[in-house]
Amino acid sequence: MANLYTLEDLFRLVQKPGRYTGGELNSVTKDKQNIAIRFAFCFPDLYEVGMSHLGMKLLYGLYNQQDDVWCERVFMPDTDMEQLMRQNNIKLFGLESRDPIDTFDFIGFTLQYELSYTAVLNMLELAGLPLRAAERDSSYPIVIAGGPCVCNPEPVADFFDIIILGEGEEVCLELNDLYCRHKKAGYQKERFLREAARIEGVYVPSFYEVSYNDDGTVASVAPKDGAPAKVRKCIVGDLNTAYYPKSFVVPYIDIVHDRAMSEIFRGCIRGCRFCQAGFIYRPVREKSPEVIDAQSRALCESTGYEEFSLSSLSTSDYTELESLLPRLLEWAEEKRTNISLPSLRIDGFSEELAAKLNVLRRSGLTFAPEAGTQRLRDAINKNLSEEEILETAKKAFSAGWTSVKLYFMNGLPTETMDDVAGIAALGQKIVDCYYQNPNKPKGKGVNVSISVACFVPKPFTPFQWEPQDTVGELEAKQKHLRDSLTTKKISLRWHDASTSFLEGVLARGDRRLCAVIEQAFRRGCKRDAWSEHFDLQAWLRVMEDMGIDPSFYANRRREFDEILPWDHLDYGVSKGFLIRENRLAHESKTTPICRISCSGCGAAVWGKC
Repeated sequence: MANLYTLEDLFRLVQKPGRYTGGELNSVTKDKQNIAIRFAFCFPDLYEVGMSHLGMKLLYGLYNQQDDVWCERVFMPDTDMEQLMRQNNIKLFGLESRDPIDTFDFIGFTLQYELSYTAVLNMLELAGLPLRAAERDSSYPIVIAGGPCVCNPEPVADFFDIIILGEGEEVCLELNDLYCRHKKAGYQKERFLREAARIEGVYVPSFYEVSYNDDGTVASVAPKDGAPAKVRKCIVGDLNTAYYPKSFVVPYIDIVHDRAMSEIFRGCIRGCRFCQAGFIYRPVREKSPEVIDAQSRALCESTGYEEFSLSSLSTSDYTELESLLPRLLEWAEEKRTNISLPSLRIDGFSEELAAKLNVLRRSGLTFAPEAGTQRLRDAINKNLSEEEILETAKKAFSAGWTSVKLYFMNGLPTETMDDVAGIAALGQKIVDCYYQNPNKPKGKGVNVSISVACFVPKPFTPFQWEPQDTVGELEAKQKHLRDSLTTKKISLRWHDASTSFLEGVLARGDRRLCAVIEQAFRRGCKRDAWSEHFDLQAWLRVMEDMGIDPSFYANRRREFDEILPWDHLDYGVSKGFLIRENRLAHESKTTPICRISCSGCGAAVWGKC
């Protein structure tokens, strides 16, 4: 059947055509005749979300810096565009060329969130590809994945040819070189994958066979075809010399984070026991102030952005922050450019930092105590006292701030209802700090915003063995918190417990969930990351029909000697260390931060600690 409309026709029929037209400032186009590799960088969410992601910006620039590689951006179309594409037989396309991506060499996905898995399948189907890697022969593009979720890629292992573990800047270029050699010699998929599996950081799921015990736990993960028994993540050793883009693509429409971003370091010194990023991005590596300054200035000049943020897991832990800020302010103030400092630690908010922040455009301050009582903060290794929290509030209020946002979690291991009520009590103490402060701004009230997420146990953390609270338990804790609030000066938001439950199922799942995810997609689940499309009951019906018990993955305590689905992957943090940290959590004992004392996590294998 002939198409009713061309792709260009669709742009005038959908909301926000700027999501699909391409052609933005600093986007890259190349002559296809001079290209050896075409790479489709796919973000399994809407343009506004994907265009805010630093990793996409970084790899887009890195790939396109290579003369013989052309990387194009691909995003999940919204419902109106998807419907029109399907009706008119238009395949998923790259924004730069508008060519269908099934003609490319690589299709790469970044997996930032477990609830994006069905969106990946939807994009593969829109591209005209079979969903499963085993059904794609040498005539199809290689489908790869990276990002934080691939530290346990097993629930989606059947859909990808290659998984990149860790940081992809260097290994992706090595993979490209290997592919070019095979392409010149007469490309055969199986032969290429066999050689790719020898590259550090490259995991080929099809080269591993998983068997299960009678009780449903993993019995073994056996490599074949010469694949390594354990695949170790790759890291970038020196961030000062590593590639960083001098320009970002500037969107035509509003996106979630519409500003320049300067990465200042990777890793984290803290060791909060719930935080996956704090473990999988070890060891800590910093950029010098000179490099950060040069990169920030270049980005602002090439994009015209009037705001840039300093990006890291904990900005106030950057060792040279006090010397960096004056260097940045020297030109930022002159150019009327605002500097945003997200991820501030409460115990890193000094008087000096408050004074420097005071010359910037003032917005609310955001901190993350995570738990409402000292006992629970010690259990999660937050290394943060109530005195430090209240002292920081006093400093902020004295410096002129009137708005503070606090992040907490419900459902943390060992949490009680007293700990939940402690969140409200701590919020009240911060409100009281404001009104007891003689230096508070005159004529202004205070706003304390409390945001509460639901704890999800994640791989490669000390809590990877812990049971997740059920949906009912999480909702009961949310109600108890609401009932514990006694002032309108505190606004409260909480995360949906049902989405956290499914996240918990997928986060610690095994390969048997591949069939569940595929079937959920076949039955209409494709935008689970968006609350208006999410349907937990649909997922539960799929699992019931397939004989899968979701509580086996989400709500079950694992024994320390159980083989976990991701045990054949090495992120540089030893299992013995994680077990030790888990036991300390149940004793509410803390572990010092890395700068005070090395805890022997295993990341020193890279020699960067």
